[in-house]
Amino acid sequence: MRYPDFLRVAVLLFAASATALAVVAVAGARGKDDTTLLYIAVAWWAMGAVAGAWLGRRTTANQATARLLAGARTTPLLPELQPGTILFNRLWWLLVLTVASGAVAFLVPQVPAVAAGYALVSALAWRNHASAVVAVEDRDGVRFYVEHNSPFKPTKLLRTPGFRKNEPSPTDVRVGATP
Repeated sequence: MRYPDFLRVAVLLFAASATALAVVAVAGARGKDDTTLLYIAVAWWAMGAVAGAWLGRRTTANQATARLLAGARTTPLLPELQPGTILFNRLWWLLVLTVASGAVAFLVPQVPAVAAGYALVSALAWRNHASAVVAVEDRDGVRFYVEHNSPFKPTKLLRTPGFRKNEPSPTDVRVGATP
């Protein structure tokens, strides 16, 4: 699975997790007639949205992504594409967090409310990383793929040959210059 596609899907899965957890938190709070929890949860989600938007405002990759790209193993062959397996291996903990937090929604609705805020922060903070990785791929003429490995080992990438994107830069053309 290409790394930018993995990042896009991860953002969507975090957003889906936040939505599902918010729904069950609201249902749990309404089941207990706890309007105070609803107001606090909405405030927490608003703060999470602001924090995630602030953290994700940059269009460049963060240091962890930059180290991951720099440490990618080069291979001339395309890896075997197993997007479902790779997504499950890398994001199994998000599934566990969502199911475990949602399971206690009607007993302790505060748990999914807090977890929804964290999922929202993560989704918004990572929203621009895929475009930053694509920019690096276009600049360097490579493609990054997520390597299939154990779910308990760190994520590793493979670097394969790709197509370089040649665009004129603003310094290539000088307006009004004589040849």
